[in-house]
Amino acid sequence: MQRLLSVVGARPNFMKIAPIVSELQKLSEVQHFLVHSGQHYDEALSGSFFSDLNLPKPDVNLGVGSGSHAVQTAEIMRRLEPVLLDWKPQMVLVVGDVNSTIAAALTAVKLGIDVAHVESGLRSFDMTMPEEINRKLTDAVSTLLFVTEQSGVNNLKREGVPEEKIFLVGNVMIDCLLRHREAASRSLILDRLGVRRNGSACLPYAALTLHRPSNVENARTLQGILTAVGNLAKDLPVFFPVHPRTRKQIDNFGFGSYLADSRTADRGVIPLDPLGYLDFLSLNAQATMVLTDSGGVQEETTVLGVPCLTLRENTERPATVELGTNEVVGVDPDRILAAARSVLNNPKRQPRRPPLWDGKAAQRIVQILREHRQSA
Repeated sequence: MQRLLSVVGARPNFMKIAPIVSELQKLSEVQHFLVHSGQHYDEALSGSFFSDLNLPKPDVNLGVGSGSHAVQTAEIMRRLEPVLLDWKPQMVLVVGDVNSTIAAALTAVKLGIDVAHVESGLRSFDMTMPEEINRKLTDAVSTLLFVTEQSGVNNLKREGVPEEKIFLVGNVMIDCLLRHREAASRSLILDRLGVRRNGSACLPYAALTLHRPSNVENARTLQGILTAVGNLAKDLPVFFPVHPRTRKQIDNFGFGSYLADSRTADRGVIPLDPLGYLDFLSLNAQATMVLTDSGGVQEETTVLGVPCLTLRENTERPATVELGTNEVVGVDPDRILAAARSVLNNPKRQPRRPPLWDGKAAQRIVQILREHRQSA
């Protein structure tokens, strides 16, 4: 009997683990234990995703909540260690690049437990990003490295990782999207927002997401982004599901005037409460364009064929630029607005889907996990 323990903590993790859990549930010879660190503890950011994605209730919720990077990482390690000692898994599976990812990997490897990292090898080459630090350190201690795109394989080899540890398997985020796309199409979010009436075609609109500290914790940067998006919103409404961290900073900086009144507006930057997975997928799928600083949204829009403007100076997902619909535009307001207006004035180009982004990444991962156990 193979004993496998997975750790998730932030909402991108939930989309990445859901297809893997679904595949593991088909195997009678695998005992799977799901741990939620509680890094995202708000119901809108966490609980609704479990129901939308048909994820089973976690076997353990560590309940760590918010805190600085050091406090959050240390608290996850402190609370996870007794769980690992009690359950004694042969492998700990971690996904993505959040604090839960590195905390679980370090805790496991120091107990002599193998670690498998889903979404290995991605590199922004920007060490000011907490996610970049988490990615590199997690890869360094992992036994199995599951990679989404060829750039990740190249990065790991360049860093001296043995080739036998590296597996190009595709993208579990896309597994999740393809499995839930039909359900998302039945969401009523667009009707509630007034851009679709009686099942007719949608009126033009854009979607915006912002959450990275470099964008939302610097007043000048955040003001510049909101100014650019506000100018775009004179041409079409921009719907903005506001992350709690971003909402806090908008209030702290006194930037509420950049947002429209969500109760009455049909133009402007229209703030929304955080959305569940199906509503968020539906919102992005029908958008004229998406503006974001999220890595996962860059991937999803590539497959959806929706133009994406990445509000960063870099991306760790170059396949979305080379093959997909993504353009990295930075945070300069003039550049953002020019790129957005270019999207409005030019028809969509047909993206190519990166290799192995076919909805079967989770199957490949689970098969490799089984083979690794059998050869151990």
